[in-house]
Amino acid sequence: MKRIFTTLIITISIFGCNDNKFDLKYSDESEILGLASPIDLNIDTTSVFLTDFFNNVEKIDSITCEKNENISLSDNNEILTIISNNDLPKLINISCWINGIPYSLLAKKSEKEKVKLSFNPKGKKFKTVQFAGEMNGWNPSSGNMKNLGNIWQAEFLLNPGTYQYQFVVDENWILDPNNPDSIDNNVGGFNSLLIVGEKNIDKTPILFTEKVLKRKVKIGYKNQVENFMIFWQNFKLPPDFYNVNDNNVLINIPEQAKELERSYIRVWAFNKIGISNDILIPLKNGEVILKAETLNRFDHHSNILYNAFVDRFYNGDTKNDEPVDDPEILPPANYLGGDIVGITQKIKDGYFNDLGINTIWVSPLVQNPKDAFGLWPEPRTKFSGYHGYWPVSFTKIDYRYGTSNELKELVETAHQHGLNVLLDFVANHVHQEHPVYQEHNDWATNLYLPDGSLNTEKWDEHRLTTWFDVFLPTLDLSKPEVVEMLTDSAVFWLEEYNLDGFRHDATKHIPEIFWRTLTKKIKNQIIIPQNKILYQIGETYGNPELISSYVNSGELNAQFDFNVYDDAIAVFARDNESFNRLNTSLEESFKYYGNHNLMGYITGNQDRPRFISLAGGDLSFNEDSKLAGWTREIGVGNPVGYKKLSSLTAFLMTIPGVPVIYFGDEIGDPGGNDPDNRRMMRFENLKKEEKKVKDIATKLIKIRKNNLEFIFGDFETLFVSENNYAFARTYFTDISVVVFNNSNNEKSVTIKIPERFEKTNFKTNFNSEFTFSGTELNVKLPANSFEIISSK
Repeated sequence: MKRIFTTLIITISIFGCNDNKFDLKYSDESEILGLASPIDLNIDTTSVFLTDFFNNVEKIDSITCEKNENISLSDNNEILTIISNNDLPKLINISCWINGIPYSLLAKKSEKEKVKLSFNPKGKKFKTVQFAGEMNGWNPSSGNMKNLGNIWQAEFLLNPGTYQYQFVVDENWILDPNNPDSIDNNVGGFNSLLIVGEKNIDKTPILFTEKVLKRKVKIGYKNQVENFMIFWQNFKLPPDFYNVNDNNVLINIPEQAKELERSYIRVWAFNKIGISNDILIPLKNGEVILKAETLNRFDHHSNILYNAFVDRFYNGDTKNDEPVDDPEILPPANYLGGDIVGITQKIKDGYFNDLGINTIWVSPLVQNPKDAFGLWPEPRTKFSGYHGYWPVSFTKIDYRYGTSNELKELVETAHQHGLNVLLDFVANHVHQEHPVYQEHNDWATNLYLPDGSLNTEKWDEHRLTTWFDVFLPTLDLSKPEVVEMLTDSAVFWLEEYNLDGFRHDATKHIPEIFWRTLTKKIKNQIIIPQNKILYQIGETYGNPELISSYVNSGELNAQFDFNVYDDAIAVFARDNESFNRLNTSLEESFKYYGNHNLMGYITGNQDRPRFISLAGGDLSFNEDSKLAGWTREIGVGNPVGYKKLSSLTAFLMTIPGVPVIYFGDEIGDPGGNDPDNRRMMRFENLKKEEKKVKDIATKLIKIRKNNLEFIFGDFETLFVSENNYAFARTYFTDISVVVFNNSNNEKSVTIKIPERFEKTNFKTNFNSEFTFSGTELNVKLPANSFEIISSK
């Protein structure tokens, strides 16, 4: 019988404080790999997959849960069921006991609230009324509203935040006529804006790193705190380990931290209003890390990614050039010659080290078909698989990119230069010529829906079964045999080539069982036996709730935060978007992914038009960017686009998360959408504006790499208005204030910085004029510019 206890009692036999030494009983070999991700509880019942956290759940002796009697453990120890109630605190600790040691899992009470959405037909008769928006993946079929006579209404649960939406009235999409709040949707129109919750949010606890003492850290806080949740690694520290004062908490570092090369202190707090930001403090052998040079490429919070699109990056070996011989393919849709050797050569040339990035993400390398597929109507063209996303093999390298030995050399050379290498892995679909599909067409989902219509590009209505095109069968990953085969193929790449992780394509279209199976295999076959740290980042377009559902200890480290990117391009590229929009988006991401997340924050990608062409005006937000790329030469337009691109880069390099540079964005390469955003990379004969924007990007990367406040620091918004934005990144006694001006005019911005920094000596990084007195910082910013003001 499984033992479940509801009262957690920690005795001196587990934790002890003797002779000013704070000892913690723990196993030399942790049963949890890495830091356990917080658990987001549902409003009613939550099933927790303990296999996400523990490598061997059979070892679990019992479970204890603070202030909750409604928990149960499955007979095989794999699933913990938690029934929530209104009396639960905002944060609870769940202890899983193994051989007398309590491993801690942090759980967050659901903040969802009931929302009513109403549509008044004003006497008109309609057959159907639906809503579609960020809350339901823009899927009208999941947003049916009830006809209550004089009004149509829907009720559902939502987390606090902002949600874009429209009504679909008899299949016609319209704004909510009774809602005056709307927002530009970046594609030539507007969406209505629903605001949920956010009451008294300024009264939630705010935590910040304050001071490092001998074997102690001091964490400051603002606003009333009901309770602190303090962890070293995956162990909740008892009250004997910390002292709470009026405005700070003093935490003793466990003696056992000395035994680990890298460990972490994590802190949360809460009150009746809400949950604080989180604190993450890295330790090296028990000492707080205070210098950025202490970090290495395995400290993923210091990651700076570069997306090298193989066929379009650099042609290092012309002997493997073989574009598809088909006159129906126009050159932009054919192979242009970039290859594995080309990337290796650029590593040796120092391109990546000079730029400052430490992780290269390479596009898919598997064999793609030799013929043309698909069709674009005007100008008429078919396509080759130059991009790598049409697999006809799971393990064979496409000969047009190179060989197995050349990939091994690339990875070895990258590691010698202090660089990680991530491989883009395609698990959702195969090409119709793939032998697996040829032999097992029942391993694919159905191309046709029950009503006889094609199940293609139904991104949200049929998220897990839709095909990307009629020649790209989606694999049915509900079948165990398909999951086993494909996850084995993924592990092969890591084992054979010593790669450092994956970028995963089309993540939301793949069932979670696949991600759990893959990550468990990676832990058991690579991470544990090789003592290696890997990073997996996924691609999902959707709302934060959907995106975050894949980011946890049992699935992925991160996903790309496209929602922040959408708001960033609106604010930095347009002339009339308020910074309030971007700040709201960023704060919402912190709620879902944490303040020290590993999410990817992009300058652009292969599926979006180039930012600089939108910012410079040569490409309009209102036009079809793919059509524009085919039908005219797209450039930058107004040179102000370069300044706006530098501001975007500055934003991405200074917020929490992992910045990602799409190849060519470091020089301001222009273009429409696919394939015009995939022009061949240029390394020579750059324009003076391109050299300048690259120099600024290089400097920004250096600033991020060398200042721990940008890697592990706290984030605090200081000022936000229509045209100006300022936030602070702080790490103990270090502070950097980042200020933006997206106006076409010079602006003087006055900012109040935290009082603890009132005696700080500041310096600018980009030579803006500033004055500082008391706690007031005044910065004069030119049009469309930024500044980073740091403590000396």
